[in-house]
Amino acid sequence: MLQKSQWFVRVVCIALLISVFPALPLVAQSAAIFDVTVESAILVDGDSGQVLFEKNADLKLPPASMAKMMTMLLVMEEIDAGRAKLTDPVKVSARAATTGGSQVYLKQGETFSVEEMMKAVTIHSANDASVALAEHFSGAVEAFVDRMNRRAQELGLKNTYFSNPDGLPPEEGEAPTLSTARDLAILARELLKHPKVFEWTVLITAPFRPQTTLYNTNKLIGKYPGLDGLKTGHTQEAGWCLAATAKRDDVRLISIVMRGADENERQSQTARLLDYGFTNFEPVQVAEAGAKVGSVKIRTGWPGVAAVNAQDALAPLVMKGTTNNVVTEVILDENVKPPLKAGDRVGVVVVKADDKELVSTDAVLAVDVKKANFIVLFFRWVKGLIVGLFS
Repeated sequence: MLQKSQWFVRVVCIALLISVFPALPLVAQSAAIFDVTVESAILVDGDSGQVLFEKNADLKLPPASMAKMMTMLLVMEEIDAGRAKLTDPVKVSARAATTGGSQVYLKQGETFSVEEMMKAVTIHSANDASVALAEHFSGAVEAFVDRMNRRAQELGLKNTYFSNPDGLPPEEGEAPTLSTARDLAILARELLKHPKVFEWTVLITAPFRPQTTLYNTNKLIGKYPGLDGLKTGHTQEAGWCLAATAKRDDVRLISIVMRGADENERQSQTARLLDYGFTNFEPVQVAEAGAKVGSVKIRTGWPGVAAVNAQDALAPLVMKGTTNNVVTEVILDENVKPPLKAGDRVGVVVVKADDKELVSTDAVLAVDVKKANFIVLFFRWVKGLIVGLFS
């Protein structure tokens, strides 16, 4: 048995260890061991695109009906640009009427409004409605698919290719639709710019015809707090997929899970991802849009020193309890030459934590900068010469 003096020494040592090496926060421990069981996944901040978790996020996989997010986006861009209306009639073609898979059993010659077709796509994941919309907006499915792929390139979806507007397996001889969790998260963020979509995706059911009811394929709607979208996907090859988004307070998260084993796994792992984000992270307001973040010296400009602003707001999500680790850096472009106007990009503002980049935005001039005249440049040269002699 230990003597009293030995017990005392042990107690003192343990106390010293605790004071020098405090216990890691629970959030940090959970972050170190966090994982999901699906083959590919990502969790991002819906506002900034900051990645909070990723697993095989650049692995190319069939997205199944998550491909419809691009169809939804192209339609909403036409609506919001004023080039089309939700009340415009969409006539069903023979091709749309014979599209298989998930559908609302459109009949050739039927007419529904754009909004009714969009509800069928966003709520019920109807393939026939996706084809009808593609033909309505581009005249032919092939032309619409070309638009889908052009828009993908514009958005920087480097590992995405669409072969149809619905996400069904390709016809014989066609290249398959492929995407990645990272690309689909970017696409989902773009859809956030069109809030009308979420008036539909949050509905559990909706009428379509007197004898037809749309049932939301996203079974987390109404179950997971704050979840209001976004798009399911399922084929034999793709497995069970889900692009989900939820908002609590001022934080909106987007999760993508791909190739889950079954309906239960895509729901449970989506909830697990979102729980991880909402539980472990909190926003830190670094700079509002247009706020001053530094200054830049422009040797040949007037003024010679100009204030620099953050183009967009900087409010990264950081692990709770680690807000003191956040630092901001302004990295200026080389050889910035006048004349320049207020709002011109002169570099980038980067927010980091523990040497890891969290978010960034362009650094832009707060004022116009003209080209300095000869007299100003001469006196600057003299000043530089004198400082150089005495330094």
